[in-house]
Amino acid sequence: MKQTLRLPALRYDTPTILFHWSCAFIIVLQFIGANSWGLFGNPLHHQLVVAHLTMGMVLSVLLPLRLLWRLKWGRRIRASDRWLDCVMARSVEYGLYGLIVLEICLGYLWRWGNGQAMSFMSLQIMPPFGRFPVSTVSLLQWLHHWNGWLIMLLATGHALAACFHYFILRDDVFQRMLIVKDLSDGYGK
Repeated sequence: MKQTLRLPALRYDTPTILFHWSCAFIIVLQFIGANSWGLFGNPLHHQLVVAHLTMGMVLSVLLPLRLLWRLKWGRRIRASDRWLDCVMARSVEYGLYGLIVLEICLGYLWRWGNGQAMSFMSLQIMPPFGRFPVSTVSLLQWLHHWNGWLIMLLATGHALAACFHYFILRDDVFQRMLIVKDLSDGYGK
């Protein structure tokens, strides 16, 4: 009787997983908050805007730390053995990184270009430059809004692909981003 040895599934290291899920959580909350604060009057409207600005500033620190960790110390796992799968996975991954960095920059430019401070809880960070023309501020707002929708569209596709791997292909791709207690986790590559 032939016995097959099943190797444990490769998983990302714990910091990579924590960065992934915390960024994903913040991005979803940002999207929901930005698309629902118009339903409320003050003071709730104002509190939602301040929460959005605060979480945007948190994300503007968290995302570069995530990218630095990924480049320097994070575990690297091959996206797939199939060329097309690998290209698609990396395209979505790098596309999301780029769009999120763009979204953060657009948020700062829109807020500061409108002559308003960025609010981190109650701390006000004043604009480092003068006001932009109204047409520029409107363009920045439009770009920030639609880039947010593009991020959510791509992130939804990313999540659906993970579900496809888990429920249909029944492979270990989804489990790579889960923290499991019995997994010894060295930070090797």
